[in-house]
Amino acid sequence: MRNIRLDLVYDGTRYQGWQRQSGTDNTIQGRLEQTLSRILGEEIQISGSGRTDAGVHARGQVANFHCASDMPAQQILSELRRYLPEDIGIESCKEVSDRFHARLNAREKTYEYRIWNSDRPCVFERRFVYQLPETLDTDRMESAAVHLLGTHDFGAFCAHRKTKKSTVRCIRSIEIRRAGPELRIRVTGNGFLHNMVRIIVGTLIEVGRGDRTPESVQELFEKRRADAGFLVPGKGLCLEEVLY
Repeated sequence: MRNIRLDLVYDGTRYQGWQRQSGTDNTIQGRLEQTLSRILGEEIQISGSGRTDAGVHARGQVANFHCASDMPAQQILSELRRYLPEDIGIESCKEVSDRFHARLNAREKTYEYRIWNSDRPCVFERRFVYQLPETLDTDRMESAAVHLLGTHDFGAFCAHRKTKKSTVRCIRSIEIRRAGPELRIRVTGNGFLHNMVRIIVGTLIEVGRGDRTPESVQELFEKRRADAGFLVPGKGLCLEEVLY
């Protein structure tokens, strides 16, 4: 069996997230598997580096699948580009070692969240930003972000708090930068829990508008989900990069 790696981008607006679901084929994984199975003439199951939520986008998603077909990788790439919808794009397709696994071998991931921090309309980027007209103090947000760096139990930042798996993760960096009316929050870590980045962003927003102090953020590692910030909409989030 050959092992094929795909590097892909997608606009997640009209999809129910990455992961295949029973009752609908309107997921990124579902569309890819359906298309690959038709192209290669065999049932294909694909693994992604991470399960992005409904409405979340990707500029740097990585996936892999095994197949018996001897179709050259370049031809697979051409066929995928021919049959996939225009909101899913394949950047590259290549054969890799059988030991490569898109999720298990990932060492670090970077997500970026975009906030349109203005009451002005954002017509052309509206599918990719969260519009929030309230004034945000970025100095306070940066001070709070420092407390999130390092290795901690991020259980309070997880939508599924009762998970049996470890909720300990390491955040290497959080960058907050403003470009005109837009605020971008870039988070890099060794892995992320369900909704973790979106809850981190919601918490930082609450600090930025004065609802909580920067110092209070460090107390959340011993708290419950209800104590952390609100869950921001998925449309502002994008998986930017996966490192191996």
